[in-house]
Amino acid sequence: MSQPYTREVSSIELERRGYRRTRKRQSILVSVGSTLLFAAVISVLLINSPGWSRVSETFFDLDVAVGAFPRVIEGLWLNIQVLFFAVIGVAIFGTLLAISRTLKGAVFTPIRLLAAGYTDLFRGIPVLLVLYLVGFGIPGLELTGRMPPQFWGTIALILCYSAYVAEVLRAGIDAVHPSQRLAARSLGLSHSKTLRLVVLPQAVRKVTPALMNDFVSMQKDVGLISVLGAVDAIRAAQIEVASAYNFTPYVLAGVLFVLFSLPFIRLTDWMTARAQKREQIGGVV
Repeated sequence: MSQPYTREVSSIELERRGYRRTRKRQSILVSVGSTLLFAAVISVLLINSPGWSRVSETFFDLDVAVGAFPRVIEGLWLNIQVLFFAVIGVAIFGTLLAISRTLKGAVFTPIRLLAAGYTDLFRGIPVLLVLYLVGFGIPGLELTGRMPPQFWGTIALILCYSAYVAEVLRAGIDAVHPSQRLAARSLGLSHSKTLRLVVLPQAVRKVTPALMNDFVSMQKDVGLISVLGAVDAIRAAQIEVASAYNFTPYVLAGVLFVLFSLPFIRLTDWMTARAQKREQIGGVV
């Protein structure tokens, strides 16, 4: 009966592993120590500054934060709803724009030019200006009935971020090797099926970290709908500031936005690291 194969690790490899573990522990200790030292220095400078007492009362009043929390968290729920529908709209419209920009053939030249002009226009205009133009301009045409400000804010976000997402997806589509298209067509797939089943899945995988960064950025900009009158987290904090004569609600709203975005930021970092690790398999950097 044959003996099962067991891989023996040499003493040199064991020494290498021990050295790596030691270096890793040292790096962790140095990182923690330097971070704590930096935080201590910043804390001492802030607390010993001449105006710290006034700043702490104006921006970090716990009682004011507790009192403003229910209204600010209710406004944040409106931001989440707007973000949900904006993400769906951006995903659909941005994909259509990206496909339009990658169409081949002279007959599709007008479509390519329109898509290129759209992306150039809305990537050049600040989001705040688009919110003003859409939120106050389109209702003035009286094409529809009275719509809530968060509706127009969602439309403005879709118009702006579709341009960014379209360019990211276009870069991903162009990064897919032409042999993938040729192989799919040789198997009898139509152009639309090739794009949907072969090209787009690979393109999205290649640009997922960039798409996640756009999503995190949109989470932040969704707070701009307050300029249209929507009572979101920012406007709720503004109302509380006006009633309490204290800026703590602004800090509270900022903290809530950070806590809301943090899981997606960490997910973006993880996906970026995973993609980098996958691309570097078998290589030394």
